[in-house]
Amino acid sequence: MSQPAFTSYAAAGVDIEGVETGLQRLTARLRSTWPSANGPGAVQLDFGYYANVVDVGGMGIALTTDSVGSKVLIAQMLERYDTIGIDCVAMNVNDLVCVGARPVSMVDYIAIQEVDPVVLDAISVGLAEGARQADISIAGGEIAQLPEVVRGVRDGAGFDLAGAAIGSVALDRVLIGQSIVPGDALIGIESSGIHSNGLTLARDVLFGQAGHNPAAEVRPVQGPLGEELLKPTHIYVREAMALLDQDLGVKAMMHITGDGFLNLTRVASETGYIVDALPDPPAIFALIQQAGDVPTDEMFRVFNMGIGFCIVAAAEHADRVIEVVQAHGKRAYRLGRTIHDPERRVHIEPAGLVGRAKRFVKA
Repeated sequence: MSQPAFTSYAAAGVDIEGVETGLQRLTARLRSTWPSANGPGAVQLDFGYYANVVDVGGMGIALTTDSVGSKVLIAQMLERYDTIGIDCVAMNVNDLVCVGARPVSMVDYIAIQEVDPVVLDAISVGLAEGARQADISIAGGEIAQLPEVVRGVRDGAGFDLAGAAIGSVALDRVLIGQSIVPGDALIGIESSGIHSNGLTLARDVLFGQAGHNPAAEVRPVQGPLGEELLKPTHIYVREAMALLDQDLGVKAMMHITGDGFLNLTRVASETGYIVDALPDPPAIFALIQQAGDVPTDEMFRVFNMGIGFCIVAAAEHADRVIEVVQAHGKRAYRLGRTIHDPERRVHIEPAGLVGRAKRFVKA
């Protein structure tokens, strides 16, 4: 049977635009639960930011929740479970810092098809390591055995892993890009690879269409393909906190997850971006694009393309921001600059793309 000419996220089973339609209805109903007056319990931000902040006795408590998505299926394929917990921590704490919050603690939720103490112990190894990297505690959690709900790559292997995290931020220090001005510097921090987004498309292309074995080495990727996909998501907490503590003119932070560089538009200003320099992405992205004949615009819509976290800072502080990040062991790059743009477009000049409203098109 011939394969399709190319693969999109929707064709692989993830309908981003359909989610947006459902989300609008969901948030409208949930917004009705918010207190109408300021004071204890007051919600500080609208939906759409990386986390929200609630007034708790004059102190801001940031809250967020996320899972590792279908990356759990890669762990099941390899029967390796000791890193997936790092991803769970990362997906939560990286969002917290984007509103200027210092992560404090989180809880986890494991839904599992069949309880296996060895698997649960291995998951806990990653959770504990992620907490160490993020300088947080894991204060509790829940394990639910759901054999009729949860499925995996083989019978009995299914599980899902999610978490919810809290952080603290002064109510007058909430960071949502409200002070961005044209000409501010856009700085990107490297990802470790695919992180925890786009795995449905990656699996469909690499294992479905191309028929690669997860244990095989496939050029240009070095090492087993499954191990590359399982690399833990980078945790950016320590460098983010160092930047905020040193008052280096940081105006916004963005966790680059699903939607790729379109995450840059999740700020409280009419801001667009000119990205005029990009480092070469990890080889896994070239392999996915080649194996599935995936268009470049779809690659940038689905994947982080080698940049896992972005910072907007005053231009005069850009070099120092990069120095601080690199002192924490990650490479950082000056990607471009901000512009005033009510349409919030993202211009990826090296790829010849312009993005807005959940999609990229050719410039």
